[in-house]
Amino acid sequence: MSGMNVPAARDRAPGETHRVFNQPPPLEQYNAYSGDAVLGYWVKRFGGGWGESRLTKFGEGIGHQLQEAGFLANKHLPEFRSHDRFGRRIDQVDYHPAYHQLMAHAIEHGHCSLPWTSPQPGAHVVRGALAFLHTHADPGSGCPLTMTFASVPAISVQSDIAAKWLPKITATSYDGGNKPWFDKAGVTIGMAMTEKQGGSDVRANTTTAEPLTLPGPGKLYSLTGHKWFCSAPMCDGFLVLAQTRERLSCFLVPRWREDGSKNPVHIQRLKNKLGNKSNASSEIEFRGAHGWLLGEEGRGIATIIQMVALTRYDCMLGSSALMAQAAKEAIWHTAGRAAFNLWGQSPFLNTSVKGL
Repeated sequence: MSGMNVPAARDRAPGETHRVFNQPPPLEQYNAYSGDAVLGYWVKRFGGGWGESRLTKFGEGIGHQLQEAGFLANKHLPEFRSHDRFGRRIDQVDYHPAYHQLMAHAIEHGHCSLPWTSPQPGAHVVRGALAFLHTHADPGSGCPLTMTFASVPAISVQSDIAAKWLPKITATSYDGGNKPWFDKAGVTIGMAMTEKQGGSDVRANTTTAEPLTLPGPGKLYSLTGHKWFCSAPMCDGFLVLAQTRERLSCFLVPRWREDGSKNPVHIQRLKNKLGNKSNASSEIEFRGAHGWLLGEEGRGIATIIQMVALTRYDCMLGSSALMAQAAKEAIWHTAGRAAFNLWGQSPFLNTSVKGL
């Protein structure tokens, strides 16, 4: 065939049925940021040029070792253990080490903290680019990352609780261990709103919260009920909606109580999902779980919507990242293939980086 070097039968080794040819190399071992001219343009266009070195370093990891980590985290799925071998309730989700590698890489580069710790023009742009690039390695672990980032405005409603939690939420340190939040340098935050009977209509929630002593903002309450969907159940705390005397209210519910005992947030099962498999979405029950009221009773939706809104932005970033990655893979693949006597004509084939 013209334009294609077809191996002759005489060139095959004994017992060999064919030679592999007309197959491009995989798109790997490249810098996911510096190889993306479109992303780089818009980062600079909207004031994020000062983050160039951070993004270049992050993109190098994404295009190299984090690619393999993403494959491993989605091949070796999270496993749930309700009890240890001695019969103690532990509510433990075990992840492949690659999942922890993904989480640590993102947190250490500021995925969850950058706009809050470096509030300057373009900070959200640079942080958005980090989220965009992380999706290239693994969208699933992006769930706890974005919720941790997005929890800051909602928790900030309650200054006394924020003073304890925000330094750990915005720390560039990851600890995936099943231990109390106050024994960690850095923590992650999840969210639990949806119930069976309500779906998106959170006003139909039946989970209740009763004050342990006096009611009011920043006070501890006891929560009883269920959540049909709780993302990332190994997070260190969760923003939760529950009914109080003054109707729907927002709480920060930790996995461990202040005295070091396990908070009764019981995982019922992990969700069986079509995608997002590296992330252990779950169903949970609160059996007298302790949680701090954030803001006034009855202001639950107004409080938690601050977290929800930021996570929706990240959903758009993630979807855009997946589409961009699909386009990159398609262009790279077709540029290295010959069909109908024609080679792919991608202008990117001979660039200094293997990407776009």
